[in-house]
Amino acid sequence: MKRLKSLLIAGVVFLGTMQTMNAQAKTAHVDVNEIISKMPAVIEAKKQLEKLSSTYDAEYKIMIDEYQAKMKKYEQEADTVGDAVNATRQTEMQDLTKRITDYRENAQKELQKKETDLVAPLYDKVRASIEKVGKAKGYQYVLNAADLLLKDGPDLTADVKKDLGF
Repeated sequence: MKRLKSLLIAGVVFLGTMQTMNAQAKTAHVDVNEIISKMPAVIEAKKQLEKLSSTYDAEYKIMIDEYQAKMKKYEQEADTVGDAVNATRQTEMQDLTKRITDYRENAQKELQKKETDLVAPLYDKVRASIEKVGKAKGYQYVLNAADLLLKDGPDLTADVKKDLGF
């Protein structure tokens, strides 16, 4: 009787182990960085951001040139004008410095916001495509290849690119 119980328990454990082995999740990987870097919409968004950035940089350079010209002029004339004029000029230069700093900070914030506005929907589109392809191929998990140390499973990158139309 004791032996029968032992055999029965061993059989249940064996069947449970077999069930677990058969129920392993199907996984694949995809290279999200490759997809994003070659996506035409992302390339266009980067061009827009570069153009906007160069506009901000040009305006910033104009402000710096103005600052330097005024500083040079004020330094040359400092001995020939009175203390009141020098104090006014010093305040003007501090205000100009603050304006330049504020401009640079605002330009960076606007660039970050524009990047988020342009790129976030594209990442959502890539994610949806990965989910669609993964489910269509019967995978329960699709991992980003950049996060993997070993990529010895199915690669869905080409399938996702095809689904996205490039």
